[in-house]
Amino acid sequence: MGALTGFLAGLGILLIGWAVADPHWRPQRRSRRIGRVADLLARAGVEGVSAAHLTGLCAVLFAVVAAAMTGVSGVPAIGVLFGAMAGAAPVALLRGRAARRLRDHAALWPDAVDNLTSAVRAGLSLPEALIQLGERGPEGMRDAFVQFGRDYQATGRFHESLDLLKARLADPVGDRVVEALRIAREVGGGDLGRMLRALSGFLRDDLRTRGELESRQSWTVNGARLAVAAPWLVLLLMCLQGDVIERFATGTGLVVLGTGAALCLVAYRIMMWIGRLPAERRILA
Repeated sequence: MGALTGFLAGLGILLIGWAVADPHWRPQRRSRRIGRVADLLARAGVEGVSAAHLTGLCAVLFAVVAAAMTGVSGVPAIGVLFGAMAGAAPVALLRGRAARRLRDHAALWPDAVDNLTSAVRAGLSLPEALIQLGERGPEGMRDAFVQFGRDYQATGRFHESLDLLKARLADPVGDRVVEALRIAREVGGGDLGRMLRALSGFLRDDLRTRGELESRQSWTVNGARLAVAAPWLVLLLMCLQGDVIERFATGTGLVVLGTGAALCLVAYRIMMWIGRLPAERRILA
């Protein structure tokens, strides 16, 4: 046990020293990591929270849960494992919220495009049609278009206001709609209404097809989550039995815990990969 602890401590010091010594590796990796976290926060629709705040929350949850579970079980390895799960919980919640927000927006975009089509046919300009979505558009998207109206009225710059709208929506479907409107604004012509009607029909077909696929995918996803959670729920209940849980403090117990955690992680990733759907990518974001 002492040798294992010393090895892990030495490995951690070595990795920290490597990161500090390399002047190019650390800033580049840090900037990419912060960019991914900021993109996740944007897709989840969370405002006023930075990557540093999220990292701090994960670290606090890890420390608190690890200390609590170590005190309950008396086995530091169990505390570290449950602390790691708690530390990853905010990121998992944000990913779930981002996925729900993406589905909600996908369901609302056809109605929003229909509203735009009606506004353009009624003689409104493209900026005015977008602004009126803040009052008459789908309920779940009004705030973004209200902010677009404020940006456009403050600057008068349509393209910059569209860029800010894309950043707020953080939505692949929204990217396609915004870029289509940008092209229509630059090219002009009388085909805008026809283009919007075609876009609305395409979005509805895509929504119907993806909904059918996601309903089938949910069985695989829920099965993977249940299979991964079950052994750790059993371990959590075993923490109430001191004479049983003490066996995990031995070298063999540490190997069992480490192997089980690795197998659960690999199996979960494989099941999610098998049941994955093609993810829409943002364009020109």
